[in-house]
Amino acid sequence: MDENDPRAHHVGVTVSDLDRMVAFYRDVFGLEVLSRFSVGGEAFSTGVDVAGATGRFAHLDADDVRVELVEYDPEADARGAPRLNQPGATHLGLSVADLDRFYADLSADVETLSDPQTTESGTRILFVRDPEGNLVEVLEV
Repeated sequence: MDENDPRAHHVGVTVSDLDRMVAFYRDVFGLEVLSRFSVGGEAFSTGVDVAGATGRFAHLDADDVRVELVEYDPEADARGAPRLNQPGATHLGLSVADLDRFYADLSADVETLSDPQTTESGTRILFVRDPEGNLVEVLEV
């Protein structure tokens, strides 16, 4: 691989309430906060194509993946709850050693799409929604 070939850096999720979402990903998934920072200015707003944009960021450690949560000002209009079969739908995938134990330990206020399932391929999965409706797939490895 050439040093200039693209490599994964992070997975980004735009959120409405950064503090609430950091608490959710920290408390439910045990992700450690690596850094928190804000970015603004002309280069940023031009780069993200949002006039006058500023962003508050939190980077979380998900082992081999950095999860970037970002709260924008101005915030765009809300979208409907995503469904996995919508073109362009995204989700964050995290793994656990024991999916049944993870599921049993979830607090009652964490929305799941179903109880843990074993797919035809033998993969055990569980989808949850974070407090803002973003989808998170939890896989047993």
